[in-house]
Amino acid sequence: MLKIGLTGGIASGKSVVAARLRELGAVLVDADALAREAVEPGTPGLAQVVDAFSKAVLAPDGGLDRAKLGALVFGNPGRLAVLNGIIHPLVRQRAAALVAAAPRGAVVVQDIPLLVETGQAANFHLVLVVDAPDAVRVQRMVEHRKMTPEDAASRMSAQATREERLASADVVLDNSGSKEEARDAVDLLWRQRLAPFAENLAKHRLAPRSGGPVLSPANPAWPAQAGRLIARLQAAAPQEILSVEHIGSTAVPGLDAKDVIDLQLSVTDLATADRLEPVLAQAGFPRWPGAIADNPKPSHPDPVDWDKRLHGNADPGRAVNLHVRAAGSPGWRYALCFRDWLRDDAAARTDYLAEKRRVARRHGVDKSTAGYAADKEAWFTDYAAPQMEEWVRRSGWQPPSYAADQAGGSADDAASGTAQS
Repeated sequence: MLKIGLTGGIASGKSVVAARLRELGAVLVDADALAREAVEPGTPGLAQVVDAFSKAVLAPDGGLDRAKLGALVFGNPGRLAVLNGIIHPLVRQRAAALVAAAPRGAVVVQDIPLLVETGQAANFHLVLVVDAPDAVRVQRMVEHRKMTPEDAASRMSAQATREERLASADVVLDNSGSKEEARDAVDLLWRQRLAPFAENLAKHRLAPRSGGPVLSPANPAWPAQAGRLIARLQAAAPQEILSVEHIGSTAVPGLDAKDVIDLQLSVTDLATADRLEPVLAQAGFPRWPGAIADNPKPSHPDPVDWDKRLHGNADPGRAVNLHVRAAGSPGWRYALCFRDWLRDDAAARTDYLAEKRRVARRHGVDKSTAGYAADKEAWFTDYAAPQMEEWVRRSGWQPPSYAADQAGGSADDAASGTAQS
């Protein structure tokens, strides 16, 4: 199933988006509703709240007096932490049961107001943030909730900042306009991204790519996008994944590149990579078909040394190449060293960009991304490898220490692999 984390600040209009997603067919799991359910009369949750805050928080009918409880915890971080320690585990347990009961291929939307604050973003295929400017949200609370501007601002300050939420977002839905505009935006997102993503996941199918080798201007958002993907991958199999790194051109600040995020997932051996194949597919990264290996270089001519597993993206909204390599292998070393060399050496960046532009012009007519990659191989072998070897000797570059047991080679070995986009 496709798991979506939906969040937004108070008065952002998140409920409008949640309702529309449910109308379109999503399974909606509402954390606020589950929190209310967790403290209904007769529940263990209510008993724990009473134990922590006394019977003063009960209404005459034996239910929870939410206003009294709110007055006790609002503005008191210690008491709020106690309350959250009771409610959040109960909500997560119930939410997990509802998600598990959803049918195969479903789009499951978990509406979680404190998703960012509780660090749950990596648990979802996508995080959808409903956003509106602070001034708009204050106005809504004053008009619809009869709050004073000061009370509205105080409620907002108790949550994550707008900037923190946006940093966690894979998709931002602007809800500063009308409800109709918000619903139209949800419809478009559903049609273009969520429904195809869910279908691709169910079928372990790669999202189609088109457009050929088009270079995009360097995007400062690429590292943050890579960071969110890395967090999801690490959460998928933390015991078997040694590391996930952002590699390739999009990992080099200021370098134009194809709008494809290259990641390297390190494992102890390719048998582990094969065991991870269904796990990665469920996380949204199906394997490319066929046997795929990096091109051998003269320092390591045996093709067996260059085997890897290549996965792509099921999400039609974000192109990803996920290179799964054994830590310490020649291709693993090259990917990391090539990135670090380009980050450090301005002349190398200039030369590589010129080569990328040359090859992109050549293959822009035939729209061949495979031809684009193959045509750069001579540059990697004849120019990049010796230049990078010299940089390794000069700089003393070493691969990450976590792979020391697998590496078994000198720093010069780092200049003997292949590169990405």
